[in-house]
Amino acid sequence: MNPGPHPAPVAPGSAAPVPALAREAFQSADVARQQIQRCSSSFAELGERLRQRPPRFVVTCARGSSDHAASYGKYLIETTLGRAVASVGPSVASVYNTRGLDLRDSLFIAVSQSGRSPDLLRLTEAARAGGALVIGFVNSEDSPLKALCEIGFPLCAGPEQSVAATKSYILSGLAFLQLVAHWSGEAALHDAVSRLPAALEAARELDWWPALSRLTDARSLFVLGRGSGLGAALEMALKLKETCRLHAEAFSTAEVSHGPLSLIRPGFPVLALGQEDNSAESTRSIVRRMVELGAEVHSVLDVPGARPLPSVPGVPSAIAPLCQIQSFYMAVHRLAAALDLDPDAPVHLRKVTETV
Repeated sequence: MNPGPHPAPVAPGSAAPVPALAREAFQSADVARQQIQRCSSSFAELGERLRQRPPRFVVTCARGSSDHAASYGKYLIETTLGRAVASVGPSVASVYNTRGLDLRDSLFIAVSQSGRSPDLLRLTEAARAGGALVIGFVNSEDSPLKALCEIGFPLCAGPEQSVAATKSYILSGLAFLQLVAHWSGEAALHDAVSRLPAALEAARELDWWPALSRLTDARSLFVLGRGSGLGAALEMALKLKETCRLHAEAFSTAEVSHGPLSLIRPGFPVLALGQEDNSAESTRSIVRRMVELGAEVHSVLDVPGARPLPSVPGVPSAIAPLCQIQSFYMAVHRLAAALDLDPDAPVHLRKVTETV
């Protein structure tokens, strides 16, 4: 069941109704509750199966925002379960016609909103032929991709009219979180799952517009993250390109010093994400370095000289990146409007992208 209509949300600090992008993002907490209610028993069954017969490794198959959610899931799986995760390019099957892809005793996870892109379908077919256990996180329940999967989990995001994905990205992340919680049996991750809907409600009330309003004259910027937060950085950079036509590049804070740091000059804009886990201190170190070089840094983590990005206090580190992207979604449409752009209809793009 899809959530009922909400009153048009109002962006923090604004009296004007927001467009479809933010109205849909606003629904994330409600549809997250639906996914948990509808899918938890199936995830529990899969978790038991994976504990009884652990896969040798995990492969993800996705494009765009779905691939960014898979990046989030990769870190959860690797750090919690110790299983290597690889993202295999769908072109391996669709363009290069690779035969005999050996995926014996692996777990293959396909992630898609529409479930109709030919390249994802071809690689999923190859994965099944190659001996993988194939599961799917798919929003469209009547899609050919879901039919190809041995186990298909609906995202439960409901319809999205805006070209830019919002709630379906967050619910793809939640699907990975549910998978890892039930596979590992870790109480802390089960707690993170149960706390996510309320945390998303709190996150959507936080005001990121003061930070994004500084980007109206920007020509390029960095979005930084690390570990489970890298996927959110990639997603923010994509949305800034997609809805605001800004050249935003996402980097891991471990990689940004390997060349990209030379682009930093006084006033260069940086959005720095972060979560209080083992990556926090290294992220703070990079933010401090960028502040010293004169960059205008807005940071989730508290660093002297950086402007603060508000975050929900006290949430588990596993869901902090999903909360940060929720806050971002509620403000990015205002930046698009300030640039005289329609965030619901980016130029040159359409809702369903079918790549080969």
